[in-house]
Amino acid sequence: MMISASRRTDIPAFYSDWFFHRLKEGYVLVRNPMNPRQVSRISLSPEVVDGIVFWTKNPVPMLKRLGELEKYNYYFQFTLTAYGPEVEKNIPSKNKIIIPAFQYLSERIGRERVVWRYDPIFFNETYTIEYHCRYFEALASKLSPYTEKCTVSFVDLYRNTKRNGRLLNIQPAAAGQQIFLLEKFVETAKKYGISIDTCAETNDFSRLGIGPAHCIDRERLERIGKYRLQAGKDKNQRSQCGCIESIDIGAYNTCKNGCLYCYANYNEESVNNNFEKHNPKSPLLFGEIREGDKIKERNIKSFIDEQLEILTLTSSAAYDNL
Repeated sequence: MMISASRRTDIPAFYSDWFFHRLKEGYVLVRNPMNPRQVSRISLSPEVVDGIVFWTKNPVPMLKRLGELEKYNYYFQFTLTAYGPEVEKNIPSKNKIIIPAFQYLSERIGRERVVWRYDPIFFNETYTIEYHCRYFEALASKLSPYTEKCTVSFVDLYRNTKRNGRLLNIQPAAAGQQIFLLEKFVETAKKYGISIDTCAETNDFSRLGIGPAHCIDRERLERIGKYRLQAGKDKNQRSQCGCIESIDIGAYNTCKNGCLYCYANYNEESVNNNFEKHNPKSPLLFGEIREGDKIKERNIKSFIDEQLEILTLTSSAAYDNL
């Protein structure tokens, strides 16, 4: 099984101590976001966890502890945009901290394990097409030696996004604007040797040479782990999503990055209240088990195709003996 850590919150930035403690304990408890009284107990044993995908805008708190991940296959979805602090309120300086962190992380674990995300893209009076083109190239020039590809997407105006981002005056992006911007991005990406794909977009950009992303990516995990996976599409995600199935161990209303376009936070007050309930030694990301909670062991198994692995190893041994 693949672990997503996490689409719902930035675990590397704010909860890395908790995460590493959970690895030592060998399990994590996750509340069902649709029914909080239902709690899943999820094994984090390397025997059943085939890969971990970290989603972050700031991995700095985790960088000195990467050695504790040696038993796991993993990679990072690293979001790095050109927005300023009025949009991404609590992100440290990108030039001084975040870009160097991206470069350091790649040097430590390999460029195939650091996927650059430039998303979500939105337009307003400040963040115009010209602005995005200019700063996408500025970032690409600094990140190209440290990543293989960039995943992009356009902002979806979910209810939380509309509420939190009302001061941004986001303008709906017409199809023509999207195509024009991505044409420019493709030109820049080719210049710097980076491929581009799109995350869960309804429009077809294949004529630009842009395909759909697989953010929790079977191929990438197989390449990193040197195994084959029998994992299907994640049925809990949108139809346009290309991810394989995974279990998310995060929680909504817990990310303190403060991004105004965020869909995962209801408001800042909710985030602060939940963050105050965070205990790094608790099996839950925040809060404690309460009377009436129903804890159920999640039945998970490895998706590694052991038969294929045996055949591959046998073939390799035979080749070595020639």
